[in-house]
Amino acid sequence: MALRVWPTLLSDTPASNGGGASSLPLALAHLHADTAVGETVTVRVPVPEELVIGAGFELAAPGVIRRVRTLADTVGPGMRVLVCGLNPSVFSADAGFGYARAGNRFWPAAQASGLVTSIRDSVGALEVDGVGMTDLVKRATPSASELTAEEYQAGAARVQRLVTWLQPRVVLFVGLSGWRAAIDRRAGPGWQRSGFGGARAYVMPSTSGLNARTSRAELEAHMGEAIRQEGSRARKTRSV
Repeated sequence: MALRVWPTLLSDTPASNGGGASSLPLALAHLHADTAVGETVTVRVPVPEELVIGAGFELAAPGVIRRVRTLADTVGPGMRVLVCGLNPSVFSADAGFGYARAGNRFWPAAQASGLVTSIRDSVGALEVDGVGMTDLVKRATPSASELTAEEYQAGAARVQRLVTWLQPRVVLFVGLSGWRAAIDRRAGPGWQRSGFGGARAYVMPSTSGLNARTSRAELEAHMGEAIRQEGSRARKTRSV
């Protein structure tokens, strides 16, 4: 496997500093996009293991991370919405962005609802629209039906810590099965009374084309409700 050094890992903002380190996830996402599956990278400053996992890497050795066949979180400070899916499909992991299959209605519904400006651009959604993206489970599978309740529960704990750290205003969970497996098995779509990590939590049905029971108009309505409380569609102008 190839081994290379990542020389620009924000060495002036150590990961132990919660403020400066908030820009690490996006820096790692860019590294993920530039690294082949299985390739290892030496990093020059300590990176918390949870950020390594969220960025689509695994620890290969002290100071060395290995790129995994999955998606990287695109998250940062100042998010108005954090979108949380179930897990990446293998198709999306290879495409480099979530909800990548042609039959998945996430991006058209997100654009029509005003959640995002452009489609199929996770980094742009964060930098332009203040919309971050993550998944409950980082393991990519052909189908979310392969995931276990234990994986959802462990993933929810990770995402909850991420939310507590970065403090998005709303967390939008796409797909009921993950929330039901990890948080509340009787939950229905809509606002969740419990919230999540100090943020408001909204759960909506899956946008997969296999979910024929939910129309695209209904998906758009769910997304619209999730952002309605913001009162503004002002775009972020600063990078994260």
